[in-house]
Amino acid sequence: MTFDTLGLSDPVLRAVAETGYTQPTPIQEKAIPTVLMGRDMVGLAQTGTGKTAGFTLPMIDILAAGRAKARMPRSLILEPTRELAAQVAESFEKYGKYNRLTHALLIGGESFDGQDKLLDRGVDVLIATPGRLLDQVERGKVLLRDVKVFVIDEADRMLDMGFIPDIERVVKLLTPLRQTLLFSATMPPEIRRLADAYMINPKEVAVDRSATTAVTVSDVVAIVPDRDKRATLRAIIRTDKVSSALIFCNRKRDVDILQRSLVQHGFDAAALHGDLAQETRTATLDSFREGRLTILVASDVAARGLDIPDVSHVFNFDVPYNPEDYVHRIGRTGRAGKAGRAVTIATPADGKSLDAIQKLIGRKIERLDLEGSLDDSALEETDRPRGRGRSRSNGRARAEAVPERRDAKEKPRTDKPRTDKPRRNGRPAPKPRPAAELTDEPVVGMGDHVPAFLQKPKRKAV
Repeated sequence: MTFDTLGLSDPVLRAVAETGYTQPTPIQEKAIPTVLMGRDMVGLAQTGTGKTAGFTLPMIDILAAGRAKARMPRSLILEPTRELAAQVAESFEKYGKYNRLTHALLIGGESFDGQDKLLDRGVDVLIATPGRLLDQVERGKVLLRDVKVFVIDEADRMLDMGFIPDIERVVKLLTPLRQTLLFSATMPPEIRRLADAYMINPKEVAVDRSATTAVTVSDVVAIVPDRDKRATLRAIIRTDKVSSALIFCNRKRDVDILQRSLVQHGFDAAALHGDLAQETRTATLDSFREGRLTILVASDVAARGLDIPDVSHVFNFDVPYNPEDYVHRIGRTGRAGKAGRAVTIATPADGKSLDAIQKLIGRKIERLDLEGSLDDSALEETDRPRGRGRSRSNGRARAEAVPERRDAKEKPRTDKPRTDKPRRNGRPAPKPRPAAELTDEPVVGMGDHVPAFLQKPKRKAV
């Protein structure tokens, strides 16, 4: 099947042909005709299968006729992260260049002034993250009564990030006469409830069972002690001759720590997480996409939906808390039919998390034989991470030396004879101080008439 058979207009087909795509993916093949019919739809497909084009292409045709009004967008697309929102905006620019459609991007980290100017002109497509959209609604800059097509993208990620209450607030601001599209890689019960509550007889389009990994990705797991995780990661990168890699950590602070460690060991690495400024995040992603950066250490902000071509390896430096995040992470490699490799570095304490992942994907992850796969010199003791300021061996030596110093303090002194003074708490009692006696000398500056209780005490010479 080709794009010509899906019912798209000639301008859209022309733009698609110029991008080099000739055949639609399974999710595009099933979703595009349904969207063009104006029906509500739930699209389920594993990450990296082209869900974005599955709704952007038909939306361009639907919105081609009509004109936007000031502050009243004709369609709304909600995305969980800024990067995904920016990626969808790029898709509209790429596929809609032969249609006179306007779009605006409402994301955090950007100036309100520039976004206000776009909204005042009127936009056909509004792409936003929930937080910034509600901010603009409260400021009176956006009215959602004219939205005809409403898209919730990466719905399961919205759930993980706690955006479901915000989505419910947004839905209440929309007109009931709308088309609602929901796309997700997995369908947990909460998302199913959302679809049942806000969609009218939706058609479910699924191309793969939920939570499956791409066949083009070979994934393995290496189980090592926690102190050897960084050394193992560096050894695998050197041995596999990685050309481009995404490394995922569970916490943002660990992203920065690991990135600095890799740079200190001579690797070309940068960090990406939600605490960075949007300008920095955009520049880092562009460098990685264009091949000017080899390794990108990231939090799960880069795990969902980002279209980064030619990623040869994905490393899970931490086993994800949520088993479904494993599917999204390793889906960053092996895209567009290319082969990819995913390596998870786990510790013995991660056994339950690994079991949950294997139960979710329905198979066992192959163990990586470190002795047979890595050079003998790759895991030398000198390549292992050290503590702050001292090695473990030095710490043990210092701990063993402490009892000897304590014993030395408790030895009797030989320069002075011991006495039979009573001991208190194991130490000699201090000598009693001589009692002070009161004198008739007045306090200086008080005159001759000084009460007895204010008179200065004076000690006798001993």
